[in-house]
Amino acid sequence: MNFIEDVIQRFPFSQEAVITVDAGGEREVHYFSHLFTRSLGLSGAMMANGVRRGDVVMLLTGSRIEWVIAMLACFRMGAIALPCNTQLTAADLAKRAAATDPALAIGEARHLADLPDGVPYLDMDDLERIFDEDRSQATPAASAKLDPGDPALIVFTSGSTGDPKGVVHSQRYLFGQKTQAEHWLGARPGELAWCTAAPGWSKSSRNSFIAPWLTGAKSLLVDERFDPATRLDIVRDQGVNVLCQAPTEFRILARRTELSPMPSVRRMVSAGESLNPEVIDAFRKTTGLEIADGYGQTETGAVTGIRPGDQLEGREGSMGRPLPGIETRIADEELQVRVSTSPTFFSRYLDGTSFSEEWWPTGDLVTADSDGFLFHQGRNDDLISSAGYRIGPVEVESVLLTHPAVAEAAVIAAPDPERGTVVKAVVVLRAEADRDAGADPGNRRSDDPLIGELQQHCREATAPYKYPRLIEFVHELPKTSSGKIKRAELRAREE
Repeated sequence: MNFIEDVIQRFPFSQEAVITVDAGGEREVHYFSHLFTRSLGLSGAMMANGVRRGDVVMLLTGSRIEWVIAMLACFRMGAIALPCNTQLTAADLAKRAAATDPALAIGEARHLADLPDGVPYLDMDDLERIFDEDRSQATPAASAKLDPGDPALIVFTSGSTGDPKGVVHSQRYLFGQKTQAEHWLGARPGELAWCTAAPGWSKSSRNSFIAPWLTGAKSLLVDERFDPATRLDIVRDQGVNVLCQAPTEFRILARRTELSPMPSVRRMVSAGESLNPEVIDAFRKTTGLEIADGYGQTETGAVTGIRPGDQLEGREGSMGRPLPGIETRIADEELQVRVSTSPTFFSRYLDGTSFSEEWWPTGDLVTADSDGFLFHQGRNDDLISSAGYRIGPVEVESVLLTHPAVAEAAVIAAPDPERGTVVKAVVVLRAEADRDAGADPGNRRSDDPLIGELQQHCREATAPYKYPRLIEFVHELPKTSSGKIKRAELRAREE
């Protein structure tokens, strides 16, 4: 198999593949002919720079067309693509380079400057020369005949529960995306899909362009960081039909912007963390659209999702059902995935360890309703055990977020001499709710009336034993670059 031959070359070369919008707002349409020709030339330049089948190529670009072309060049010659988030520090990049020994790096000069010494690279000026047929002299690499188990991609986990781990995915991972592309993302032929995740994350690697192409759709890449003031304007201006965002982005848009209809959008999806029901309801009321939540891990790829056509009302907050063909079970409240049924299960970790058991333990606690829809309750290591009660943080966070003063919330266990641990909420307030405290949320005292108000709000909305006995106000919550709350960091600080 080869992604170039089996996917790219099967499209009419005149068909639109990717639309890019740069930081200055300039829009450009890229056809499959452009992608094929340029990835062909880049594969030759990579080979001339010493890259061979099985070598790792580190990619350090924003959401630009060069990222897509470099990924395709790797897929063509059988090199292993290592997309990296451009917010990584020099120390982060050094760890990734030490773990993967990249034969080449491709990226923007400002990001390449943070690479450790000794890693050869091509920057954007080099790529401009390579894409110029009159100036390029490299002989293109041959299209490799690859086995389904051959490595294709390395993605590092988010590090929300510990140090990031390098996950190796095989060629079958690329083609296995068709299941979630059809039954969760849901883009149709000719539509425009925008997955807003930055390069370097699992979701971007599979949904920025691979999944849309597998259903005949085209993708949008916008090379700028999330700005709630402009996000929905871009959706309207570009005519996005399928919008895939992180839960944090949906939450911020619901709380910090004035939502209004988006006529072009037919489907919205989200994955990465549980999406709060009130956020789903806010978008439903103002746009007439549901947000279809989904679930997966870097190791597993997509596992569950609200499918096109599913009735969401009454199931707000559900991460959907297992996707067709994927078997799951709940064992001791933990979601487990039957490895043999997942078309996108990982090959191994970078340290060489792999998983050979029948059922993969996700570490995520879930419940299921009578129709098989799953509801995320938190991580195993996030679970709070207080005075004999087991409390999942997500439910408490969801209740807190329904209070008009709360912008964001993270719930953790705090040590307690009598109960072992108690529920603690770390809260970011909306600006208008925090004005009376001055510039520093720490100005709020332990006897602040708002603390009692939030505690009573939780008592009324959920079981009384779940209410946060401790509440701390902060300017912002620690998060991974993909937007996940680092509860482990909050727990470590508390301990």
